[in-house]
Amino acid sequence: MTEIFDALSHPIRREVLELLKSGGMTAGEIADRFPVSRPTMSGHFAKLKAAGLIRGENRGGSITYTLNLSTLEEALLGFMGRVGIGAGLSESRSHRGETS
Repeated sequence: MTEIFDALSHPIRREVLELLKSGGMTAGEIADRFPVSRPTMSGHFAKLKAAGLIRGENRGGSITYTLNLSTLEEALLGFMGRVGIGAGLSESRSHRGETS
């Protein structure tokens, strides 16, 4: 979980994830949207891949990145569980006779 939150800590990496919400993009297409060097963007891609937040596939000499939402969902649910968010919600509803 630490690796995921570390990857999410940088604004460029969060923006890359936002871009990928609409579908896969090549590394060049993504890099062209940021005012940093390509080697810097490669470092950001590597961090996101290592955290499992994106997948990269080599297609005809260029890498196409796609979003891996399941990793992000698992991390957020795990974090919420650790801090006790949501744990008591279903309990309090059942005490009042409510259902989901």
